[in-house]
Amino acid sequence: MSAKVKITGEDPRNLTGPEKAAIFLLALGEEQGAPVWALMDEDEIREVSQTIASLGAVNSGLVDNLMLEFVTKMSTTGSLLGSYDAAERLLTQYLDPDKVSALMEEIRGPAGRTMWDKLGNVNETVLANYLKNEYPQTVAVVLSKIRPEHAAKVLGALPEDFAIECISRMLTMDPVQKEILEKIEGTLRNEFMSNLARTNKRDSHEVMAEIFNNFDRQTEGRFITSLEERNRDSAERIKALMFVFEDLGSLDPAGVQTLLRAVDKDKLGLALKGASDTIRDLFFSNMSERAAKILREDMQNMGPVRLKDVDEAQSLIVNMAKDLAARGEILLSDNKGEDELVY
Repeated sequence: MSAKVKITGEDPRNLTGPEKAAIFLLALGEEQGAPVWALMDEDEIREVSQTIASLGAVNSGLVDNLMLEFVTKMSTTGSLLGSYDAAERLLTQYLDPDKVSALMEEIRGPAGRTMWDKLGNVNETVLANYLKNEYPQTVAVVLSKIRPEHAAKVLGALPEDFAIECISRMLTMDPVQKEILEKIEGTLRNEFMSNLARTNKRDSHEVMAEIFNNFDRQTEGRFITSLEERNRDSAERIKALMFVFEDLGSLDPAGVQTLLRAVDKDKLGLALKGASDTIRDLFFSNMSERAAKILREDMQNMGPVRLKDVDEAQSLIVNMAKDLAARGEILLSDNKGEDELVY
């Protein structure tokens, strides 16, 4: 049985790596910490578990400072949770450069088993911007290998004269030799996909904003305030990137109705208890008069509710809205600018 380790003070710099990991995972709790545990190997799980078992009492100030250290490092360097570059540097120590490039392409690039599958998941405008600089015969080969519906969108995004030339080549194209096809695939992999992967790296502030979105209101406010004192620019960037319940005010009526069909009405009532009148009116106005009346009565009958429960309900609905947006069923905007959010 491990002896309890006496941890004193509030400076996280005095902690070992395993101690930091143990405290951090305890603070996250079972639900939020589960994805982190799933990414750890057996030795890491054993070491952190042993450390947790021997921690004993941990000062609340130390926990706050450790979380703030994590937030600060994540916001300023993006290195705390690892990165594509960190993974690539690590793999380079053990694998041949060609294997590393191929593996990183799989990690970074669009999903798909083959190169043509991957191209089918690339936005048509992005793909068209690349192909318009290629020979029409090469473009004809590429368009003949991807899904017809995606090829149609790409052709529509190409300059008209160039698109007509590509169509003509496709109509008169002979079967493509295997060597030529492999050469085109290699060019796409080495030039287009690798460049696309580099431009698709996520900014650490985006990752941090998603983490903050899952804090309860008090924890979020505490960390934002502390971060503002240390790094105001990072704090402002995180706040600008966060998507909160009130941002659902950007939904159009069709989007609100789609969300209403997916949301549990008890959770909605709880979420609206802590919402502004504007957001309440938005949801009520997109419900039938009878349904809105029943929901108002249910909310009134709830009486006082815990802020924590309201935050959880609002977070659940925000995540549901993001899932619907990812499937293209609704359109989200962050209300902080004119750009749409894509999840």
